[in-house]
Amino acid sequence: MNRSVRNVVFAPAFFGTPVVLAAVGLWGYRLQQRATALWMGAAALVYLVGAFLPTVMVNVPMNQALMLIDMARDNAALQQVWGDYSDRWQVWNIARTLVSGVVLLLVGAGLMASRPLAVSAQPANPAP
Repeated sequence: MNRSVRNVVFAPAFFGTPVVLAAVGLWGYRLQQRATALWMGAAALVYLVGAFLPTVMVNVPMNQALMLIDMARDNAALQQVWGDYSDRWQVWNIARTLVSGVVLLLVGAGLMASRPLAVSAQPANPAP
């Protein structure tokens, strides 16, 4: 499992999400888009605590432990290993999925809260 997700698509999406959300939140704060900054900051924090950390602290170690299982065991023993592994892994996977949905809603709220920046009244290319 761990090897199958190590690729050029997964790594930036997984590791970059909290960084980008925090950066957008800070940028919004700098531009005095306080509501956007708060929503994006909340999204970054919720993702970090509810999706990133459980992945790193629960799912990845479980996957690593599963890789160490001797697949030459008899079928009943393998079914027991899978039964012990699968339920716990699925609970955490569902939790991460639900948290990611909440993060999506927070990002949407942040985008909806953003205001257009004031534009200069002067034309970009004044006529001669």
